[in-house]
Amino acid sequence: MALEYSFVIPVYNRPDEVRELLESMLQLQFSRDFEIVIVEDGSSITSQEIVEEFQEKLNISYYFKPNSGPGDSRNFGMKEAKGNYCLILDSDVLLPQNYLQEVDKFLQENYCDCFGGPDASHPSFSNTQKAIDYTMTSFFTTGGIRGKKSSVNDFQPRSFNMGISQKAFEASGGFGQIHPGEDPDLSLRLKKLGFKLCLIPNAVVFHKRRIDWSKFYMQVKKFGLVRPILNKWHPGSAKITYWFPAVFTFGLLIAIILAALEFWWLFLLFALYFMLIGTHATIKNKSLGIGLLAVYAALVQFFGYGNGFIKSVWYIQVLKQDPERKFPNLFFKNA
Repeated sequence: MALEYSFVIPVYNRPDEVRELLESMLQLQFSRDFEIVIVEDGSSITSQEIVEEFQEKLNISYYFKPNSGPGDSRNFGMKEAKGNYCLILDSDVLLPQNYLQEVDKFLQENYCDCFGGPDASHPSFSNTQKAIDYTMTSFFTTGGIRGKKSSVNDFQPRSFNMGISQKAFEASGGFGQIHPGEDPDLSLRLKKLGFKLCLIPNAVVFHKRRIDWSKFYMQVKKFGLVRPILNKWHPGSAKITYWFPAVFTFGLLIAIILAALEFWWLFLLFALYFMLIGTHATIKNKSLGIGLLAVYAALVQFFGYGNGFIKSVWYIQVLKQDPERKFPNLFFKNA
């Protein structure tokens, strides 16, 4: 089957990000035509003028719809897309020149109906963005699950960098109403339907995350909130590793209490762990400042995710409350 690619990009009040993404798309090294579908999700500050600047250089379709969240907007874009394979991106990413080449090469040799790709930081990103990228992707904080090669055939794609065939989209109905968590939910449903999912290790995007510290905390807290909901929806998908941030949080609190009582051994173990993170992040980014920020980012990540996870376990799995009623801010209504 000849693969025809359509990029699908939902956007909400982010015209500057759209400009940067389209500029990176102009630099893509690919011999075949591809389509770009931009879906404006009820924005008050639209990207229409930006899109018009690029329409003579790129094959862009632009749609405006009422706000209903990124999942529903992606579904809308995939229904309008002309290609038989959709490449889903967040508006806050940049593409390296070889992105589409790497995707096409992999799919021609090892076809799968849904794939995910890793994310990385771009040299132009701020130190905070680089530190957050480190803690979201490092082996020492997340186990490197977002991009390690051993995950090629056991991977839940993430929608900032994801591809899905039109066949798989139509069979699954696309993304659900939950957000965040709509991408692992779709991945788990696709697996149940028998579709092949994979990681393309070389299909890297530069993911800005457009995050400050308070937004990062809220983001990872929501990640923690949705995981027990997904575990309930998809029995058998739970893993013991999902508990690690909560266990880490309680362990650190106990370590601080013991240190106050002059029992230092547990606190010293945590100190060594944070020294490892700081040292590795410093070496990787060639910056002591980023290394120190990475330690803080790891703390925010563990406390945020752990807090959300324990709260959701209590209400959803112990008290058996309805997820949408208890956490309505995690759900969008379709347009």
